Amino acid sequence: QVQLVESGGGLVQAGGSLRLSCAASGRTFSNNGMGWFRRAPGKEREFVAAISRSGVMTNYADSVKGRFTISRDNAKNTMSLQMNNLKPEDTAVYYCATWPGISLAVRADEYDYWGQGTQVTVSS
Repeated sequence: QVQLVESGGGLVQAGGSLRLSCAASGRTFSNNGMGWFRRAPGKEREFVAAISRSGVMTNYADSVKGRFTISRDNAKNTMSLQMNNLKPEDTAVYYCATWPGISLAVRADEYDYWGQGTQVTVSS
């Protein structure tokens, strides 16, 4: 059974930064690609960022490109999302997820395990 646990969410003012972490267990972490998604109130879940199993390849949604950075530490079984220059429209519950492939995946239905989510609130 794979377990993913997010942490690092909170309340921050616009222009501020947060770093989300995702701790994984139950699957050989370095075998699989991972990603971050978010769901804002009243909206559909949307792709934020993805990283390949090696960490060499990354992909970002246009809305966060240049502000967010995804990374992973396979030795520690963790993945992170550094979020800078946050905007009120970044307010959402953020989820980490893992999928069976080794490269990048941007569709939520490609992912098979999900964390419980962590709330990020950006005030204007």
